[in-house]
Amino acid sequence: MDIGLIRGYGIFDFFRTSAYTPLFLSDYLDRFIRSAEKTHLQLSFSKEELAQVIHDLIQKNDLEQGGIRMLLTGGVSHNHFSPTTGSFFIFCEDLDFPAASKYDIGVKLLSADHVRAIADVKTTNYAFPVWHSADWKKAGAEDLIYHHNGYISESSRSNIFVIKNGKIATPDQNILHGITRKRVLELDQNIEIRPISFSEILDADEVFMTATTKKILPVTMIDDVKIKDGKPGTKTVELMAAFATMEKKSVLV
Repeated sequence: MDIGLIRGYGIFDFFRTSAYTPLFLSDYLDRFIRSAEKTHLQLSFSKEELAQVIHDLIQKNDLEQGGIRMLLTGGVSHNHFSPTTGSFFIFCEDLDFPAASKYDIGVKLLSADHVRAIADVKTTNYAFPVWHSADWKKAGAEDLIYHHNGYISESSRSNIFVIKNGKIATPDQNILHGITRKRVLELDQNIEIRPISFSEILDADEVFMTATTKKILPVTMIDDVKIKDGKPGTKTVELMAAFATMEKKSVLV
């Protein structure tokens, strides 16, 4: 009777390990703690305690290269609705990256009029994209790109960036503040954070998406519209290399 199951109410976060190091761990823990507070869920571990448990699990599971998922449920509620003390889990998982060819040729996204509920929180509510996934797979697409009232926000599991005439921009509203997105913003201090119209992204020179399990992935088609020449752009490729270098440095710290 946990409302995480019967109502789909809960939060999670997911990050990767490299050389037994949890990448950007502090950022992920900060976001998870903020999510718990915003969704009125009780988390009985401090940031320091969570970090210690995670490091212990990495060693016990020999997780040199893998994924770690934290999940906090809504709990068993007296009225089967209101959040209460939930169950907390940490799972060690294998990683599932897109095929290497997708980084070379880019991927296709299908557009959908949608705004994710409590968009700045990584909730477990993925009903809409899970339901829609059968359609995008039939269309040979990687995922969805959400838009509403003429403006884009995000993909179902990724943030979106647009490049036009050498200038990079990313949406500012109705988005999850992704950790990979945050790192890309650090790579280029001139990236604009602002509203981006759906027509603007279709007219872009380059488009890419960012996520923990995608890193930086080029987008070369939206619906049936090619982005520019339908190939990953120069600036995107440069950022992919810069992000790979950033990851290596974070492991060495």
